Amino acid sequence: MRGAAHTRRMTAYDVIVLAGGAAKRLGGADKPGVRVGGRALLDRVLAACDGAARTVVVGDRRATSRPVVWTREVPQGGGPLAALGAGLRLTSADHVLVLSADLPFLGPGTVDALLTAAVQPGREGALCTDPDGRDQPLVAAYRAEPLRRELALIATEHGNLAGLPLRLLTAELDLARVDAGPDAAFDCDTWDDIAAARARIREHGAVLDEWITSVKNELGIDLDVDTGVLLDLARDAAHGVARPAAPLTTFLVGYAAARASAGAGPDEAAAAVAEASRKATALALRWEAEAAEAAAAESAKSAGQGGDAAGGAKPDTGREGTGTP
Repeated sequence: MRGAAHTRRMTAYDVIVLAGGAAKRLGGADKPGVRVGGRALLDRVLAACDGAARTVVVGDRRATSRPVVWTREVPQGGGPLAALGAGLRLTSADHVLVLSADLPFLGPGTVDALLTAAVQPGREGALCTDPDGRDQPLVAAYRAEPLRRELALIATEHGNLAGLPLRLLTAELDLARVDAGPDAAFDCDTWDDIAAARARIREHGAVLDEWITSVKNELGIDLDVDTGVLLDLARDAAHGVARPAAPLTTFLVGYAAARASAGAGPDEAAAAVAEASRKATALALRWEAEAAEAAAAESAKSAGQGGDAAGGAKPDTGREGTGTP
């Protein structure tokens, strides 16, 4: 994770998110606003590229999880090349990330991989390929100068950009290909796609990370903590104290960490969570040890073996003085 964040800091970029399609296969529904895992598709995409210097969304204005610049293609409904041209006019970075607004599983790792590939010498950008090897020009990072050049040449040749396919652009650029796996380029064009995405985030191996990410976005928390530590703490509290102790203990750990790291950065806050978790776990284990001692003493009494109040063995009544029988 630290390496990924480093890549995004070192490669300055703007992002253009295309969110103005007609969504005909969704019956004209507001596709960027459709929720997957409790978050709008557009917000999920914005979360993946929060390192952008400027974020331009080409589409109708709406509430978003973070500030963006809005624009529309001319004419409206003019297609992705026209939308890209409209968004590009509002950017200034040397590299531009270009994304569609319907990518529920796009993550920062894919953004980092695209930017890393796009800055390689001789390359004019990089785009993702799907599992079938098809190019995905709306999951891509481009060098701004050749992107502007090619869009201008296409507009000159055809009179404007409206209604033209993206392949006219990508065919003229020297682009690296990034295999980002089966999820990064998964887009939601139909209600079946939406259903599949909603089902996928609830799968056993993904549901916890999806939920934690959604909660952090909902609460505006930028904190990378070891969820395994918190889960272990919850388990120890539930087992060693009582089941309701698990959620209450993790709440108290979060509160203590917030007080301890007030005014500090994310790294200090994460360290505070780890330290509070360590203390609470140690306490839960001590409770469990005491309960085990008490249970052992009670068991010994029930078996007729005796035991003092502290759980230790009584003196052997068959031994006196020197301990000799």
